Amino acid sequence: MGVQLTSDQEAFVPKAVASGRYPSAEAAVRDAMARWEEGERARMELLAALDEAEVDLEALHHTDHTDATLPQLADELNERPANSARSPDGELPPEEARATR
Repeated sequence: MGVQLTSDQEAFVPKAVASGRYPSAEAAVRDAMARWEEGERARMELLAALDEAEVDLEALHHTDHTDATLPQLADELNERPANSARSPDGELPPEEARATR
């Protein structure tokens, strides 16, 4: 596959190689592509999560919080393990609940 780079990109790649950051132009471009791919995966995960949240909102699966209830919510979130995906009612998302069976 041939790719046409802009003049700025063509100047950038050799500088990265000359600095020792990459052993070759190919390695620099492979790394750039890997980072782009990683970003696209994260973007797709975010869009899927937003779609899921929208469905939950439309189905009224949410809790409204006010200034009075936000401190309690913050306390509950701070008490959870960092990797916990449990909802405020203690339920795991369906995909995680299946994985724990």
